[in-house]
Amino acid sequence: YALQSARFTLPFHLANWSPPPGRQEFQLRVEPQNPVVPAGGSLLVNCSTDCPSAELISLETSLLKESVGSGLGWAAFQLSNVTGDIQLLCSGFCNGSQMIGFSNITVYRFPERVELAPLPLWQPVGENLTLRCMVSSGAPRDHLTVVLLREEEELGRQPAGDGEPAEVTVTVLASRDDHGASFSCRTELDLRSQGLGLFQNSSAPRKLRTFAMPTTPPRLVVPRFSEVETSWPVDCTLDGLFPASEAQVQLALGDQMLNATVVSHGDTLTATATAKAEQERRCVVIKLLGNAPPLGFQGPNLTLREPNATEGTTVTVTCAAGPRVRVTLDGVPAAAPGQPAHLQLNATAKDDRRTFFCNATLEVHGVILHRNRSVQLRVLYGPKIDRAKCPQRLTWKDRTMHILQCQARGNPNPKLQCLQEGSMFKVPVGIPFLVRLNYSGTYYCQAASSRGTDVLTVMMDVQGRNPIAITIVLGVLTILGLVILAAASVYVFGVQKRRDIYHPDEAAAVELS
Repeated sequence: YALQSARFTLPFHLANWSPPPGRQEFQLRVEPQNPVVPAGGSLLVNCSTDCPSAELISLETSLLKESVGSGLGWAAFQLSNVTGDIQLLCSGFCNGSQMIGFSNITVYRFPERVELAPLPLWQPVGENLTLRCMVSSGAPRDHLTVVLLREEEELGRQPAGDGEPAEVTVTVLASRDDHGASFSCRTELDLRSQGLGLFQNSSAPRKLRTFAMPTTPPRLVVPRFSEVETSWPVDCTLDGLFPASEAQVQLALGDQMLNATVVSHGDTLTATATAKAEQERRCVVIKLLGNAPPLGFQGPNLTLREPNATEGTTVTVTCAAGPRVRVTLDGVPAAAPGQPAHLQLNATAKDDRRTFFCNATLEVHGVILHRNRSVQLRVLYGPKIDRAKCPQRLTWKDRTMHILQCQARGNPNPKLQCLQEGSMFKVPVGIPFLVRLNYSGTYYCQAASSRGTDVLTVMMDVQGRNPIAITIVLGVLTILGLVILAAASVYVFGVQKRRDIYHPDEAAAVELS
């Protein structure tokens, strides 16, 4: 996983390499250069060069690829299902020398969820209110910003960060002006620097209701004296109540509830009713704020028995709330209102970072109220090397650039290294390196963490840069040597023969004389 999100850097001795004097250097271009593509999308990649004798142009990547065409100095490939950031390596040869080129793919995806956490049912004026915005998915995160809003007023903005889901908070002081105001949050994925645009995604707005309680007790106004079995007016007044127009007040004299007429003016509320003289004179505020649900309904309680579970163990997830509250856990409702919802599973590696959602609903005066909670499970499991993305047999040429594409996963994150049998030489993993002849051999790639190890054997065969050419050259030199040897033999034989003919003539001449 880490390999697809990394930006690779060439080693120092490669980054500063330059061709020998007198040799023309040809570059291998990768187009498009550093593209930005949507998650799961496809991309056409072209590797090209100006070298007139270019050959063996290829593209090295762990992505699914298909060759779609080639010609003099170029080759094109179609990549599919691009799900993460990755670096591409184009390789080719020009007059026996390797050419390489790089391009970094950046994947973008829009957030799958942008939600403002539920607001308090009634927020006291003058107290801090914390707004929470939860964002799931979205990439690249360094281009993703979360903005919290009051109507169209920006209250604050922060980077989304690396958490999943990301949670961004802003704290404000609640005021009377906030009563009835809509709050929301918005994500901004800014890809304008990559030649795209500014992509926004907003949450559903939530309305806030604020209140202020009276600082003095209710005032009850009744006649000081009254005749028996006569009726008389009763007034109950509240001062400093906000919002007075939404408050409900009832009067009680003794055990009898009175039919009161309620009138509000500004922050003052007055309830008037008619009572009989023999009844106890008492003013009781039964309900202050209209349509107010139980103050205890702040949301469900979502718990994991083991937040960090070991692979293979049983995990229990429980969601519970108060009486009359119906809860739903990952889409499965509880048996009845007031009862908890349970979920059990056998933890596997696929469950690592799995998020569970619980929704609680309560009906109050015909209005359905919602509260949500989420919790993330971490599963501890041992290292696992992805066999599909780590080739077990490699055939490379001497003094060429390549990438050993191996990946390992696990929790905690494992350390992956590949060591040569015998020499214990460590070959780089996931970054370009220059292959040498002595790299041939068997390598043991080991992923290790505190949860264990996983080992994979990789065979690397490094061949001479052009073994056929070397064989031809040796053959030519052998034949040339034989020709030279034969010519020398013929020459020596001819000289010797001439000498043998000359000596008898010389002897005959002596006898004649």
